[in-house]
Amino acid sequence: MNRIWVGFCLLFIPQLAFATTITPGSPLPLTHSTIGYASLILFCIAYALVMLEEYLHLRKSKPVLLAAGLIWAMIGYVYQQHDNVEIARAALEHNLLEYAELLLFLLVAMTYISAMEERRLFDALQAWMVGKGFNFKTLFWLTGILAFFISPIADNLTTALLMCAVVLKVGGNNIKFVNLACINIVLAANAGGAFSPFGDITTLMVWQAGHVTFMQFMDLFIPSVINYVIPAVIISWFLPTEKPDALYEQVELKRGARRIVALFIFTVATAVSFHALFHFPPVIGMMMGLGYLQFFGYFLRKTLASSLAKKAAIAMAKKDEAALKRLGSVVPFDVFRRISHAEWDTLLFFYGVVMCVGGLSLLGYLGMVSEVMYTQWNPIWANIALGGISAIVDNIPVMFAVLSMDPSMSLGNWLLITLTAGVGGSLLSIGSAAGVALMGAAHGKYTFIGHLKWTPVIMLGYIASIAVHLLLNQALFS
Repeated sequence: MNRIWVGFCLLFIPQLAFATTITPGSPLPLTHSTIGYASLILFCIAYALVMLEEYLHLRKSKPVLLAAGLIWAMIGYVYQQHDNVEIARAALEHNLLEYAELLLFLLVAMTYISAMEERRLFDALQAWMVGKGFNFKTLFWLTGILAFFISPIADNLTTALLMCAVVLKVGGNNIKFVNLACINIVLAANAGGAFSPFGDITTLMVWQAGHVTFMQFMDLFIPSVINYVIPAVIISWFLPTEKPDALYEQVELKRGARRIVALFIFTVATAVSFHALFHFPPVIGMMMGLGYLQFFGYFLRKTLASSLAKKAAIAMAKKDEAALKRLGSVVPFDVFRRISHAEWDTLLFFYGVVMCVGGLSLLGYLGMVSEVMYTQWNPIWANIALGGISAIVDNIPVMFAVLSMDPSMSLGNWLLITLTAGVGGSLLSIGSAAGVALMGAAHGKYTFIGHLKWTPVIMLGYIASIAVHLLLNQALFS
């Protein structure tokens, strides 16, 4: 107990916490200090709470937000004692700018996805799949393939939740099918998100950092396909053979749904153009795209009355009482209401991770890791190992740590870490946002143990995708 109190007191005596020569104007050497060890322990405790989110019912943003504040408070105190606070402040502002760019980018993307959801675009897609009367095997492949191709645009988390809703609606009573279909969806969503800057936060981070251009992500398309197809084929052999009972539901798209999709595609093109033509951060183009949506929302509100009058006249002529009832419940489209529906827990969790990892970087720990993994090891093996780590630790801190280390790597290796960090999370259900979300959505049917049984099969796809990338993109490693 006395040792604990001594360690606690040392936090407030920074001059005694380390004894190393300090160079004016350079970061303080704190890796072997009490402050450094305390920061590491704080981050580990916070991340342990994140991993136990499903069991504690504690939102993952809370522990990392608290840990980030405490870590930077300790750093600020030490630097102030050494009259070197400008260095800590510059590092803090750098991390805040990194986060702000990604926050605004993700906020616009989430707003568009929320707007599409409000206009019932995803409901219509879900109703179409349910109403076709597919058997379990067909539904397994259909949800997987759609997840693979939707996630590069709508991000892997949103896509996984959409496909899971279909699976639960069609095969909700068949626990075996739901478990296997959810594993398949997680695989497909993570693999599909790996070859697009919009597919995952990690790919977006690599793109915004300028290490990989928008079109160069397509070099990961075939490895991503391999990563998904190999385990999916094996899992499909164990699906139930019967045909599910499903009720068809008619879903009518709300006015402007297709035009919002077109505006989102135009927004993506705007973001890519700003990055490619002017070398500006893509977030500038995304924020301009939010302006497109706001103007379109203004148009929808101004023309709502005349649109309702026309539809009411048609419904009265047809004596369609159900249609008249629906028209009576129509509310104006509100962009800011869509913004409020963004995944704020995810965005705040991302802030906490960025600031925690940024603090550990200033303390010198990322430099130590980089020295070992990217100097003493071959970068290929380092990137493969980090992909495996992302199955346990969320891929966001893994990728942000790599970007903070900023090792000197070839394009092939930057694509490799993008691939492994993206698909490595599929090895365990807790390794990706998609897996964690589906454990909540299909509670008791898709579980950690249910996923773990298939980890060896998923590992085959992981290894094969890396091998294919090394073979096909060999020239990019030079």
